[in-house]
Amino acid sequence: MKPALLLPLLLALFTSLAAPAQPLDFGDHASSTITGKAWGALNAKNYDQAVAYAKKCVEMYEKQALEMQKSLKEPVPNKDKEAVSKLWALNDVGTCLFITGQALEKQDKGKEALAAYKQLVEKVPFAQCWDTKGWFWKPADGAKTRIKALEFDTLK
Repeated sequence: MKPALLLPLLLALFTSLAAPAQPLDFGDHASSTITGKAWGALNAKNYDQAVAYAKKCVEMYEKQALEMQKSLKEPVPNKDKEAVSKLWALNDVGTCLFITGQALEKQDKGKEALAAYKQLVEKVPFAQCWDTKGWFWKPADGAKTRIKALEFDTLK
């Protein structure tokens, strides 16, 4: 390749590497907004952003989520949409821990994903997540499946 052609390519590469990452937009800072952004980033395969959004939600709302979890003796029946929705912090923090695990797995960070899943199962097991198809599901159930798979992988 001619040096005259190589210089613009190197300059473009350097510029793209040196460009700062776009700051995250937390919108109104509501747990539902941040959780939605974490899902969006995960679905767009922007795994670093998904983890960053999810961690922000956990950081901001974990205290409230733990209080909600402690107030329950068992999960709220998922057919009672209103009662489940009142546990917004619990649900969003649990969902964000699940998203964190998923994004970390996609980045081949199994040990860190395992930690996120275990935190979900141990701290906020009654969290529920709304599926756009019209029902709630339990992120802890999905996390338990992933914990088994990741622990099995470490035995190989």
